[in-house]
Amino acid sequence: MRSALLTAFIAAAAFLSQQAIEVAAAQEGGLDALAGVASGATATGNLGEMGGALSLGLTGGRRPFYRLQYSDTVEVNFPFAPEFNQTLAVQPDGFVALRGTSAVFASGKTLAELQQQIDLAYSEILRNPEVTVTLKEFDKPYFIVSGEVIRPGKYELRSNTTVIEAVAIAGGFTGQARHSEVVLFRPRPDDKTEARTLDIKKLLKTRELSEDLRLRAGDIIFVPQSTISKVRKYLPLPTTGVYLNPTPF
Repeated sequence: MRSALLTAFIAAAAFLSQQAIEVAAAQEGGLDALAGVASGATATGNLGEMGGALSLGLTGGRRPFYRLQYSDTVEVNFPFAPEFNQTLAVQPDGFVALRGTSAVFASGKTLAELQQQIDLAYSEILRNPEVTVTLKEFDKPYFIVSGEVIRPGKYELRSNTTVIEAVAIAGGFTGQARHSEVVLFRPRPDDKTEARTLDIKKLLKTRELSEDLRLRAGDIIFVPQSTISKVRKYLPLPTTGVYLNPTPF
């Protein structure tokens, strides 16, 4: 009898031990799963991160602030001194003339930078001036197409536009255009201009449009005249005539 009870007790203890091991393993697996979920949430929580690279559209990044240039117009308002409210235009020398104080240089400045300069200028005559600067009018981005195109001129740059698209906007090439030597002139910040020649004929033939350059504000596209069209006017035109033989048949 005692032997049977001892055997049953040992079996029950072994069973409970096995159950405890299984419960502990299940709890550990659950913790690992939760950790995996948490780590997955952390890895994908930044929706702007894709393949290790940040997406500006999703992370709140933005393009550089607009910088003032010649002929831009800004509104300057003083909430507690409205008599100093004024509308300013950036002059050819880059300065804006302030009412009642000295002029400040504005060309190439952001609105925040100009606001700081105006605040500093009026601190000489106002106590703790508060000023807001708002962009009212500005020179819209543009590009110019000249040379052998149907409608040469100045066009507004509204979106991402390539050289081939710009030529199409200008009506396309004329019959005298040299498609293989289209020149793109691009102004640089140091007041210099860089030039690059594009073989539009080759790009269209090979369909390698990835090499088609995208325009920037102020770009100039020049389509030269082909060599054959230059000398064509000096070549004799083919004529047809009738030769009459006076000798009778």
